[in-house]
Amino acid sequence: MIYQRMLRYELDEPMPLIGPRQTLPAGPAPRRRVRRAVSALALGLGLLLPVARAGLEAQAVAPQVWFVQGESALGSAANRNFISNAGFVVTAAGVIVIDALGAPVLAEELIAAIRRVTAQPIRYVVVTHYHADHVYGLQAFQAIGARILAHPAAREYLNADVAQLRLQASRDELAPWIDESTRLIPADRWLDGAQTEIELGGERFLIRHVGPAHTPEDLVVFHPKSGTLFTGDLVFRARIPFVGQADSRAWIRALDDLLAWSPRRLLPGHGPVADEPLADLWLTRDYLQFLRDAMGTAARELEPFESAYARTDWSRFAKLPLFGVANRINAYNTYLLMEREGGP
Repeated sequence: MIYQRMLRYELDEPMPLIGPRQTLPAGPAPRRRVRRAVSALALGLGLLLPVARAGLEAQAVAPQVWFVQGESALGSAANRNFISNAGFVVTAAGVIVIDALGAPVLAEELIAAIRRVTAQPIRYVVVTHYHADHVYGLQAFQAIGARILAHPAAREYLNADVAQLRLQASRDELAPWIDESTRLIPADRWLDGAQTEIELGGERFLIRHVGPAHTPEDLVVFHPKSGTLFTGDLVFRARIPFVGQADSRAWIRALDDLLAWSPRRLLPGHGPVADEPLADLWLTRDYLQFLRDAMGTAARELEPFESAYARTDWSRFAKLPLFGVANRINAYNTYLLMEREGGP
């Protein structure tokens, strides 16, 4: 049960961190109760009504390429779960969107932002992975006839109880933005090849399966004309990555493959656009490798996690946002992974 609840824990998902000497509480976590109270108070004061907010504004990052950036924060009712990024490319025959954001209302605002840029129809939405902060907006795109593309490895999650449990928890935590009308939307087309090429309006898009890495179904999208690479959560900028149950060895291999593409710019799943993408690819890679090296040594030498974590010099990464929230559980999950792998 603990594994199921941790399987799809993302940093938008307000669940208690589980580490050594910790167990899941029998009832709602204190933080959950506090958030419910805060959300209820804010609603009573009219602070969370959609009409009180301006719509999302897309920023141009290259000719034809646009981007909206979520906050570097935990998902909450106050920020409407707007903690991830989405991008889109405008072509002569329509628009291709990468990821759908973390609530239907956000997706509706993204659609409105696209409409302000172009009258071209939205043809496709590519799902980089099925984490809540990237997919709860899919139903808004489905409603306007966009075709949803994803990797079939996501079907195991969508058909599992944990997906509905996660959705119900989000309805509790992220109301009114996630509610009983919010649904999990499967793909219209499952991309089961190692790489799929889509042509739209004379533009080429290369969609590559790079999972299992951050998730089993990870997809990245490359637009050769602009040199833009959409990485989903393979790359986190300006914050600590969330590792969760990821296969960090495979994640590092996937990053090595992306380094070989030498993109001119990178649009990550979290954080600002990278105009020097190789540096950011290397930073995420180095963090994952650092976790594996530090926790791998401890696991091989049978050193308890607590002492290994305490003696590790985290100074290179400690100033990144969400370090205090994510790093310990990243290290603990990596310690367990290295125990299972039995090697570096």
